Amino acid sequence: MARRQAGTTRRVGDGGSFPFAGASHSKSRSSPLLSICLLLLGASLLIWYAYSGPGIFKSVKEVSKVSGDYSCTSELQKAVSLLKKAYGDGMRKVLHVGPESCSVVSSLLKEDEETEAWGVEPYDIEDADSHCKSLVSKGLVRVADIKFPLPYRAKSFSLVIVSDALDYLSPKYLNKTVPELARVASDGLVLFAGLPGQQRAKVAELSKFGRPAKMRSASWWNRFFVQTSLEENEGPSKKFEQAVSKGSYKPACQVFHLKPLH
Repeated sequence: MARRQAGTTRRVGDGGSFPFAGASHSKSRSSPLLSICLLLLGASLLIWYAYSGPGIFKSVKEVSKVSGDYSCTSELQKAVSLLKKAYGDGMRKVLHVGPESCSVVSSLLKEDEETEAWGVEPYDIEDADSHCKSLVSKGLVRVADIKFPLPYRAKSFSLVIVSDALDYLSPKYLNKTVPELARVASDGLVLFAGLPGQQRAKVAELSKFGRPAKMRSASWWNRFFVQTSLEENEGPSKKFEQAVSKGSYKPACQVFHLKPLH
């Protein structure tokens, strides 16, 4: 039921009335208290406008809004050289799966001339630049829904790397997608997943991915790997951790190294 508006004929002296209610009465007289209230209200409005409107604090507000944003794909690009140390020849033929796959493929190709790289972009790339569209036209990057089987034969790639894709899938699809990713790998599968508590820009997230990211803990992922018969790839995992400890890079995402399916 809609609320009824309160009457405007009550005086300031009436119990519990709002300070401005008495100002609308023809016989009410102004008072110092009313003047103070008006000054406080004006100051509050100025402060509110400065932070919410096009005021001088606008840029400060915008920076704080996106400061918690993160990208595991950016983390992956920082870790390419460390993955090279961990997998060595295992990075001779790499498939990246996730958004911004064009930039990842470019980074992999620049890292080592002997590395062959392909990508799968799970989301629309209508706003992609000319370089990305060129990679797509050459067949190095393709747009495909990873909730369905990948168009590759078993063990088509030595290493499969995934970032910013699995956090948007429900367990129903993860049960199919992750084993499918392991199927097309011959040496290993590397998953970059978000950490619980990380924040993202919700509007952009929903418009592009269709659902908010679900940040899962390491224990959740480990239970999932057991249920789907996926095992840790201990050798490369230890080498990667050693490379991380020796360098300045500190992963802001969870990194899982898994064996391929036999």
